[in-house]
Amino acid sequence: MWPAVLSIVFVFLQSMANLYLPTLMAEIVDTGIVKGNMPYIFRTGLWMLLVTLIAGVFTIIANYLSSRVATGFGRDVRDRMFEHVEEFSLKEFDQIGTSSLITRTTNDVAQIEQVYMMILKMMTMAPLMCIGGIIMAVSKDAQLSLVLVVSLPVLIIGIIVLASKAIPFFKAIQKKMDRLNLILREELTGIRVIRSFNRTRFEVNRFDDANKDITQTSIRMNQLMAAGIPVMMLVMNLSQVAIVWFGGLRINSGAIQVGDLMAFIQYAMMIMFSILMGAMMFIMIPRAEVSAVRVNEVLDLSPDIHEPPVRSIQSAPDDNHGILFKDVTYTYPGAEKPAIAHISFAAGPGETIAVIGGTGSGKSTLLNLIPRYFDAVDGEVRVDGVDVRNMSLEDLRARISYVPQNAVLFSGTVAGNIRVGNEQATDEEVREAARIAQADEFIGKMSEGYAAPISQGGKNISGGQKQRIAIARALVRQAHIYLLDDSFSALDYRTDALLRAELKKFNRDATWIIVTQRVSTVLDADRIIVLDDGLIAGIGTHAELMTTCPVYKEIVASQLQKEELA
Repeated sequence: MWPAVLSIVFVFLQSMANLYLPTLMAEIVDTGIVKGNMPYIFRTGLWMLLVTLIAGVFTIIANYLSSRVATGFGRDVRDRMFEHVEEFSLKEFDQIGTSSLITRTTNDVAQIEQVYMMILKMMTMAPLMCIGGIIMAVSKDAQLSLVLVVSLPVLIIGIIVLASKAIPFFKAIQKKMDRLNLILREELTGIRVIRSFNRTRFEVNRFDDANKDITQTSIRMNQLMAAGIPVMMLVMNLSQVAIVWFGGLRINSGAIQVGDLMAFIQYAMMIMFSILMGAMMFIMIPRAEVSAVRVNEVLDLSPDIHEPPVRSIQSAPDDNHGILFKDVTYTYPGAEKPAIAHISFAAGPGETIAVIGGTGSGKSTLLNLIPRYFDAVDGEVRVDGVDVRNMSLEDLRARISYVPQNAVLFSGTVAGNIRVGNEQATDEEVREAARIAQADEFIGKMSEGYAAPISQGGKNISGGQKQRIAIARALVRQAHIYLLDDSFSALDYRTDALLRAELKKFNRDATWIIVTQRVSTVLDADRIIVLDDGLIAGIGTHAELMTTCPVYKEIVASQLQKEELA
């Protein structure tokens, strides 16, 4: 707050100093040069130099303070956006789009920050220079000021026309920037698929089209600005010519002195440049307004998943309850039918529940309801005896260790990625988690071991290695509930079997829910849930389902020979 106020104060002092300089120059000409008074010229000249230096110091301080305030404001907005986005459910991410969120957090905030800085400097300076210049010009010669009565409205009308034409281009550029970022993100993240299908040229052309589109829009906007600025300069130069012409006549009549005319010209230029500064602001403000609207769309978007009110939070859940689904149905926004419907089952501590089914049967959706990535449309999901909607998200997710379908790693080290699950984990705990996850062997072969670098997204290791590190990250958490979403898909059958054997010995009191498409992974589960088109087709052990569930028998038959050979 105070840096912004001080910035305005120093801009005010800078403006006052600048307004005083033409008057000093007029005194040097009229009193010093015309009368040949050299001591007066040196004395006033030194005073003029001192005022100039003071104005320069004020300018530096004002620019520093305004820059500090604006960049601090941009930092705070980015922090607030990031914290707010962290609360989004998957629904909000799909609604806005990842690439658009990146653009809004970076480019749009930068636009607002830039205009905020200009406001602190120009919105104070421009009115002061304009009003002060008019007062000083009229004090020098009121009749000569009539030239400004004609030229200023012409200049203002030109600025208004220019702004009305430019604003639509600003809006279009921001939307096209989203499109460009979307294509760039897809190309960079999908580079392996693009190359494997020889789509490189197609993607280059797609990016080129989007790049040319935004370039053409920027060119049209800059052409408009380039055409408008010479027109404004022409009005200003013609005004200056008119002032010199009529001022010369006023000098001949003895109504004004040469020094006053020179000061009048400078005040007239100050007035016009202040109007141009104001025009620049009014052109930039709509552009920042577009960005501000886009930022506010993110900040005003209420997450679909809310923290329950404090009075509704049921504390001290009972760790002996595990997980309970009671007639749960979930439908994705805009979908014609539920992803899962009427799901009911219980999973107690020490139990391993496997969920199997075909692609699109609703396995991952079922799993995502437990940590409240989505909320059930109907029914109830309970964790340790409490409805998940009545638990704080921090408490709920502190009880859960989750391995997503697509293993996500972060730039850093191997040990750092495993410690994402538990920052306080010791080196021994990290190694033990990696050993159980069958990752210790390949980590030991890396030149730097657990200190080996992991690139963004884990691009420098294989898919199976990423999955094993992701599993180790989940194991080091020592949670009450473990959710594994098709986490063995990139593992060979031997590694899969070794890993399952180790998991049997690990944290026997926890509740395990394992989503998979492999029959071998579910054989030892306490119960198997078979999903078919969002519905439960059967629940039971492997032996029970082989006699009661045709869908399960079909899945087993499709994999039997492959697994026997393995």
